[in-house]
Amino acid sequence: MAIFRQLSLGAKATLAAITVFVSMIASRSYLADSLELRAWRWLLRLQLALFVNSLLLIGSLYIWRSTVSNLCHSPAAESTCFQLWKVVVLAFLALAHSSFFTMFFLVAEEPYLFSLAAYSCLGAYIIMLFFLCILSGMEQAYQLLAWRSGRVVGSLDKTRKLVLRPALAVGVTAVLSVAGILNAAQPPAVKTVEVPIHQLPASMNNLKIVLLSDIHLGPTVGRTKMEMFVRMVNVLEPDVTVIVGDLSDSEASVLRTAVAPLGQLHSRLGAYFVTGNHEYYTSDVSNWFALLESLHVQPLHNENVKISATRAQRGGGGSGGESEDEDWICLAGVDDIEADILHYSGHGMDLDKALEGCSPDHTIILLAHQPLAAKRALQARPDINLILSGHTHAGQIFPLNVAAYLLNPFFAGLYQVAQATFVYVSPGTAYYGIPMRLGSRAEITELILRRSP
Repeated sequence: MAIFRQLSLGAKATLAAITVFVSMIASRSYLADSLELRAWRWLLRLQLALFVNSLLLIGSLYIWRSTVSNLCHSPAAESTCFQLWKVVVLAFLALAHSSFFTMFFLVAEEPYLFSLAAYSCLGAYIIMLFFLCILSGMEQAYQLLAWRSGRVVGSLDKTRKLVLRPALAVGVTAVLSVAGILNAAQPPAVKTVEVPIHQLPASMNNLKIVLLSDIHLGPTVGRTKMEMFVRMVNVLEPDVTVIVGDLSDSEASVLRTAVAPLGQLHSRLGAYFVTGNHEYYTSDVSNWFALLESLHVQPLHNENVKISATRAQRGGGGSGGESEDEDWICLAGVDDIEADILHYSGHGMDLDKALEGCSPDHTIILLAHQPLAAKRALQARPDINLILSGHTHAGQIFPLNVAAYLLNPFFAGLYQVAQATFVYVSPGTAYYGIPMRLGSRAEITELILRRSP
């Protein structure tokens, strides 16, 4: 205990993050099957909020030191403006830290203003932390070069730099945050993509599939945005509408009215859904399946439907036999791969079950939330013609774009993996939590399937 007291606040925050992370692993391994579902749901969210806040605390200490503590010895430290500045920075950090806790109390049909403010501060926090680190690195490089050249950095230069660095970081953060908020507030772009499909039936040439992904109904996305998405989809008059995961960030009972506009979707051959990792974070997948079915959106739980030019019917993994019409395509969906990591009973990616009855003689289209799942699916079944994914958000905000690009085998847009195999990754129809987009644009994708010899 004495050793713990001697640790710096940053070291204590790091130790707390490690402790919470270990507890998350332990609870998933030993408590997932013994706890009542509602209790497990709350435990998982509390652990996630505490883990994120432990990490945020490390960054907050750095931001406070850079923007406040380092300026305490300057001549302006006793001024009223500086005292006000301390209050502003403290409020900013407090809002950023409170963002993940809004999942507990502030999820409803429409976003609360507090949730929007908290997640906006979280986005600004990420941008500011990045630029403070960049500016600090540039300063260290400058000092190293000055030392190697035998030049001494004067005290006046040091004082000026103490003010200049946070001022630059705050200015850049403010500009980028406003730009990101304005970008995210726009309706999603409608992008039309033509995909040549090997052995597509002639009767299904020009089949139109509208792709939605990563809507993230929850603290900062509500019914109004969902109504807008549905209106935009209906204008496109799709043959098929698909939602490839991360529709929600809370329980079905909480978001029932927010998701209700999906019942107004008009798709000639049906609307289909597969789970994303965030559906499993809600621990409420079975209720979400029931709610979506009541809205005429069919979940594909490691199963497929056979779609012809005039109708769709369940294939392998579900009820019903093979279509009497030979001119059909197989539309299959797999559970998100994180269902296995979370030990979610009865769920997990099962490609064999999902593609039961789908032979290489017919066109195969697979819905798989994560690009990593798309890569695994193609390794097992290279005869799949098209995989539709999401998950990456195209990074959503800078500098997370870089991490998303490096961590996923497919990032955003259309990829030709083989002569007759394509992967399309949606950048997302809305956003997760932070109501910002930098370096990416929300999208509704209109995929036109063209018959290829």
